[in-house]
Amino acid sequence: MNLKSILSICSLAFIAYSTASCSGNEPDKPSSGNEQGQAITLSIVDKQATPETKALYSNLWTIGQKGFMFGHHDDLMYGRKWYDEQGRSDTKDVCGDYPGVYSLDFAELMDDRYIDSESTNIRRRCILEARDRGEVIIACAHLNNPLTGGDSWDNSNKNVAKEILTDGSATQQKFNTWLDRLAEFVTGLKDSNGNLIPIIFRPFHEHTQAWSWWGNTCTTETEFITLWKYTVNYLRDKKGVHQFIYAIAPQMDNQKTENDFLYRWPGDDYVDFIGMDCYQGLSPTVFAANIKTISKVSKMKLKPCGVTETGVEGFTDADYWTKQILTPATGRNLCMVVMWRNKFVGANENDNHYYSVWKGHPSEKDFIKFYNSNLTFFSHNLPDMYNMAENVTVK
Repeated sequence: MNLKSILSICSLAFIAYSTASCSGNEPDKPSSGNEQGQAITLSIVDKQATPETKALYSNLWTIGQKGFMFGHHDDLMYGRKWYDEQGRSDTKDVCGDYPGVYSLDFAELMDDRYIDSESTNIRRRCILEARDRGEVIIACAHLNNPLTGGDSWDNSNKNVAKEILTDGSATQQKFNTWLDRLAEFVTGLKDSNGNLIPIIFRPFHEHTQAWSWWGNTCTTETEFITLWKYTVNYLRDKKGVHQFIYAIAPQMDNQKTENDFLYRWPGDDYVDFIGMDCYQGLSPTVFAANIKTISKVSKMKLKPCGVTETGVEGFTDADYWTKQILTPATGRNLCMVVMWRNKFVGANENDNHYYSVWKGHPSEKDFIKFYNSNLTFFSHNLPDMYNMAENVTVK
């Protein structure tokens, strides 16, 4: 039996409110939407999206009125001390349950690293397993540089986007091939009923920073927006991919404003989900402020929102989960908080590239408290994310 009902939401809310109030960051008051059961209509980028995709979109909105889903990148593929063990999860090793959100990277099955390989099959298996349990799948793409041949962080040439957008160019042909591979992969992903599996796709994430070839030192605002639209149009209209929810994810490590979240915004008709990658360190005040801001933008745009990446590399704080994640995220209409990966290090205990809990970590007990909160959603206590939420219309 799930233990999450043990902890009273009232006491947690009081603690969270008291902590937030001391930092001048009170929970948001109810706003327009369906918090009180009013009907609401959401607009999705793909008007031909599958019924399951529209249903997922509706539930991303409504679950944020109750709490938020916990997610972890690559949680089902590998963990700190294991690799490719079916059914294994660092999260499950600690709390007995899987994350509500499974995050992964599509780049290696798209770009010049592509081969029809074991790693592609592992990704396929993990996606199918997550969907069979009713979990939510979100994917980024750390694509190599299609012009220079470098990696995602090769920002040495300012003409990459320009070349992709030049009809008939070799770079455009290569980039289109990468999108073709993605379309072939995702349209082969079907659930046990034969329905296409919906995926929240966040291309060109962290587009507001300087280090990637699609970032703000290599692309003008117009080039980035045109590249974003080109990618959506190609996948949706040319390749017939109708299972994507398109998420934007600016980098928000410091305290930001609403205008910062909308910097290089591709347009309301080309964005479904407002995310943020927030590596604020051990600064719950910054995290809380940015969560409050993204929630405001979400309500203004009528688009669900969430933290698409966060964490502190190699953290050892015993109270990390309740202090750094739960309290800042309380009462913010946020549908998910996704931690970055726990790198597989095997016996190399000196490699501290991990961002979430694992068996033997100092924060294990606090993570159980976090798990038991009525505000956090893991696999076992998710609502049916693939049937339309009540009082929500998606068109």
